[in-house]
Amino acid sequence: MYRYMYFILFKKLSESPHEEEGEHNNDYDHEAFLGREEAKTFDQLTPEESKERLAILVDKIDKNKDGEVTEEELREWIQYVQKRYITTDTDRMWKDHDIQGDTLTIMTNSPNFSYKDMINRDERRWKAADKNKDGKLDKTEFSDFLHPEEAEHMRDIVVQETMEDIDKDKDGYISLEEYIADVYDEDEEDEDEDYPHEGKPDWVESEKVQFKNHRDKDKDGKLNAEEVMEWIIPQDYDHSESEAQHLVFTADENKDGKLSKEEIIEHYDTFVGSQATDFGEALTRHDEF
Repeated sequence: MYRYMYFILFKKLSESPHEEEGEHNNDYDHEAFLGREEAKTFDQLTPEESKERLAILVDKIDKNKDGEVTEEELREWIQYVQKRYITTDTDRMWKDHDIQGDTLTIMTNSPNFSYKDMINRDERRWKAADKNKDGKLDKTEFSDFLHPEEAEHMRDIVVQETMEDIDKDKDGYISLEEYIADVYDEDEEDEDEDYPHEGKPDWVESEKVQFKNHRDKDKDGKLNAEEVMEWIIPQDYDHSESEAQHLVFTADENKDGKLSKEEIIEHYDTFVGSQATDFGEALTRHDEF
């Protein structure tokens, strides 16, 4: 299964992988642009309804009301969608849990961890999120606990959890084999009738090159914690900016560096539509934007 978990962990714009089989994944675009919760009911809308409601949404994104959406306006919108998701998720979880004293909420659901592992993992994350070390989490600290990828002081935890997920032989490093196993499940691929392959697909070889030439800085054949940090949390890289650039590049028909409402609606499937992704709540609840 091609997961690209580093995009999921860091700047979590979408639950969907940023790329799939070496190609940009439209599902990522939809969720980054609209938010995951709002991307759940799109198949209930006809293309005409989608375009009509997308037009309303475009007016919200176009802050200066000049009839065109710039890359900066798109970037700010994507950041807003992400922050709104984190706030909503934190509010929901806060109401659902009685956070008192040293109460520990089990959040980890990885099948690779035992119950004891889950407790230890959550306790470690809890302690890192508890900035004032008073044994309990206020709402801001609880948000950091739920979304450590968004907090600067939680980055080491994100790296550590990533390594634990991928490092199957528990030697403290990620080998090339473990790296590839994380992004490509050969058994699952063979069972997928939609993607029949004879041997590994080409993008797997490309990932091997990425590992050897770019990820493995010291060329020792494995990734240490520093290399994993640079992999999943690259310095000076803004995922919302990258996604905004991609959307403009995809939909900018006249190549003027910005998007008209007509261009966005013409490419509505890139922004809001997919047979593989349910969506629509953002468009049916456009008054909330």
